[in-house]
Formats: sequence, structure tokens, C-alpha cells
Amino acid sequence: MTAKRARRVAIIGYGAIGKVLVAEMMKDPDGPRLVGALVRSNRGEVQAALGPGVPVVTDIDALIALIPDIVVECAGQPALMAHAGRLLDTGIDVMAISTGALAAPGVLEDWTARARRNGARLIAPAGAIAGLDGLGAHKRAGLTSVVYSSTKPPLAWRGTPAEQIVDLEGLREPAVFFEGSAREAALAYPKNANLAATVALAGMGLDETRVRLVADPSATGNTGRIEATSAVGTLTVENAGLAGANPKTSASTAYSLAYALANEAAHFVI
Repeated sequence: MTAKRARRVAIIGYGAIGKVLVAEMMKDPDGPRLVGALVRSNRGEVQAALGPGVPVVTDIDALIALIPDIVVECAGQPALMAHAGRLLDTGIDVMAISTGALAAPGVLEDWTARARRNGARLIAPAGAIAGLDGLGAHKRAGLTSVVYSSTKPPLAWRGTPAEQIVDLEGLREPAVFFEGSAREAALAYPKNANLAATVALAGMGLDETRVRLVADPSATGNTGRIEATSAVGTLTVENAGLAGANPKTSASTAYSLAYALANEAAHFVI
């Protein structure tokens, strides 16, 4: 008997993350197959890059018509907010990297209800952090505290509220410019703090998970650190990654998506 697995994949967005994800998928002819892409602009350029066998569309209904098993969002919170509900209503799984969108009031509850009604799933991959399986185990045992710290070069925090809090151009040493809940971080820093939301959703929740955001002039990439305590012990995980083509995003993010997608289609899963 053949189990239902995510074999037909569509993507939303073809930027830095989307390009690497597609390249990784193409390396595995027996893995998930890309059946379409949704982009906001530059449709002709993306079509030329993907070739005639992968339709590139500009509206969600056209993407749904391609009958994907799963749609991977790699285009940012606005794109996820615009399309996730419609996809889940159609019974299509959604893998979302921009999990900060789930910090908006009622969104997680609404999308989960839509997924349940229509036999779909809303999937939050690990992205550029490690240890979510361990964090989940500690959650089952009873978490008492979770702190997530995100350290990035000053360049990565440009165009965010950090510019009004610290002198990003003149920094000579690390500066903690935000301390608060994961929900507050995700809403205030939508392009930088999606991992804070992912860690929170895997652990103590958006309001109980504490977050520290740091600008470090000596940083050469993005570092995420989880410090958790539970009834059965402690967990400390740090992932120091190179910055991607977009300095706000770690280079490993796309590879995490590729790994998660491969597991969706595999018979043996780790």
C-alpha cells in the first residue's frame, strides 16, 4: 500500500531562499517534484530560470489549479498572510518559513481550524535553528523557561526599529536592543524574528518565551541560541550560520526547507 506523501510541491516566492530550495530539489530526481511557483513580479525571468516544465503564475487560484500536495512559503509574512488561508481551505498543506505571521492575534487559531476542517496541515520547519525536537521533548516534560537569543551584524537590523534604539553604524560592541516576548519580537521585527516565533511555538508559546535581539559588529553571520529549562533538565542549543544573500536570513534556511520536504516524501524519516 502506498502512503499519502507530499510529492507535488509548489513554492511561493523565488528569492534567495526559493532559488536554493529549488536547486536542492533538482538534485534528487526521486524526491518531491516542483510543479509550480507563485511570484508577485518578474514572472518572465522566473519562468526562464525554472524552465517550461514548471509553470510560474501570479495568482493563488492558478497555483491551486496545479494541484500541489504542499505549498512552501519562502516570500515573507505578507505573502503568507495573503495566501495561507485559501490554500488550507482547499486542503493543501502549507509549509511556512515566515512563522512570525502566526503572532498576529487569532491567526494561528484560524489557520489551524481551517487545516483541521479540510484535512490539511500547517507546517513550521526548523529553519535556521536546531534543537526543536529536544525542545519539544522538554515541553512534554514541563518547561519552566525558554530564552531565545538572536545575534546578527548591524547590517541585518537596518530598516527595523533597532535603528531608533541603537546607533547601528557606530556600534563597537554587541548591543541588546530588544528584550521581550516572542510575540512582541515577531510583530516588531517581521523580517528578522521568525525564528523567535518558531521556537516559541515549539516550546512555551508566543507570550511566555523570552527573546533577546542583539546587534554585534563583530558578527560575520546570524546566531540563534535556545536556553530552556524543564522538569527533566536543561537544553542549550546554538546555531551559528553564515548570512544568506539576504543578510536578515541565515544561509541554512533553504537547506532546512529542503530537508523537511524530503522527509515529507520519504519512507524512512529522521
